[in-house]
Amino acid sequence: MSKPHALIALLILLLAGPCNAAVMTGWVVWVVDGDTLHLMDKAGERHRIRLAGINAPEKGKAFSQGARDRLVSLAQGKEASVYWEKVDKYDRIVGKVVVDSRDINLAIIRAGYARWYRRFAHEQSQVDRMLYENAERTARQGRVGIWGGAR
Repeated sequence: MSKPHALIALLILLLAGPCNAAVMTGWVVWVVDGDTLHLMDKAGERHRIRLAGINAPEKGKAFSQGARDRLVSLAQGKEASVYWEKVDKYDRIVGKVVVDSRDINLAIIRAGYARWYRRFAHEQSQVDRMLYENAERTARQGRVGIWGGAR
């Protein structure tokens, strides 16, 4: 991505955050799989976070380890902000994880290790829906990660 495009994408990301979302900050202390991690907040409390808007392969399925490894490389041990509005039935906070001004959820889709979770598209901003859908389409067309066919 060129510098002007990266700057525009960053501005969109910053402006497109959920309006009513709560924000939690802390450090990513554990990555469970390609779409779930643990965040330790500044008070020392540990939270299970489910990355909103994406669906990575489940443990034991093709590409599940690649998805987990990619999330580790993007977030493990780093300070993160989580923009969230709900808790799922497994008591996980569901939100957008941002590390160094980068939408990690979107990065996992771009890398080809997750699908855009259309079932919950109505919970995303219009801009995020567009970005996530385009990222999945590009990953499919580029045959990267889960779209490449090879394990």
